[in-house]
This record gives sequence, C-alpha cells and structure tokens, in this order.
Amino acid sequence: MTAKLKSDDRGLDFGCGHGPALAEMLKAKGYDIDLYDPFFYPNKEIFSKKYNFITCTETVEHFFNPNKEFKTFDALLLPDAWLGVMTTFLTEDKLFENWYYRKDPTHVVFYSQKTFEVIAEQNNWRLEIPTKDIALFCKN
Repeated sequence: MTAKLKSDDRGLDFGCGHGPALAEMLKAKGYDIDLYDPFFYPNKEIFSKKYNFITCTETVEHFFNPNKEFKTFDALLLPDAWLGVMTTFLTEDKLFENWYYRKDPTHVVFYSQKTFEVIAEQNNWRLEIPTKDIALFCKN
C-alpha cells in the first residue's frame, strides 16, 4: 500500500538544504511542513514533535551515524506514518569503484535495496520501493 497523504497531515522535510523545493511544493498543496537541516535550518524544535510523514531527499548518504538517524526518524514518526527517502541506490558491488555517486566526498554511506530491507526490519517498518532510488517506509 503506497503512502496516501491526508490534507491535515503534518510533515517534515529532513535535510532540506538551503532551497527546500520539495517542502515548497507540498506547502503549495496545503500541507503543513516543518524544515530541518543542520546547516541551513537547524530548528531543534522538530525533535519534540511527531509527524505523519517525513521526506529525506538526497540526505541519507551524508549520515555519519545512519543507525542513530533512522532511530531519530522512528521517534519522530507517528504510528502508520511514512518516511520517504530518495538517494541513488548501489545496484552492484562490482560497480562501486567507478560509481559516480561515491566520488562526492560528502557522501559517506551508501545504500542498496537490501540495506533498506535491513533498516525496515530493524525498525519494525514496512518497506516499499515504488521506483528507482526511492524507499518508502511505513511505521507500524
């Protein structure tokens, strides 16, 4: 079952960067969205809230402690809430050496579909991969 947002759902754009384009698109559709980015929007108030959905676009590859960050997501999500992650998936280990994505020095961790399956299992979440480079998690 793919995520269906309701008009009164509260969301968080986690790692939104200096130009939170996705948050602006969601706001234009009427959603209430908080912003968080440790450099550009260091709003620590978000850590005392709960959300119906969290977006995390081109951010998880920058996590120095991904387990901690995914535990943070779990604490921020309401039951039956969704976490949407977009990052370039590693498809084959043998491609890693020449993979363009690893050449960005700010990318410190990489994910495959199997990695996301393990993350879902560790957090007791459901996982959907609806399209290339997108992982949707639903908190049980």
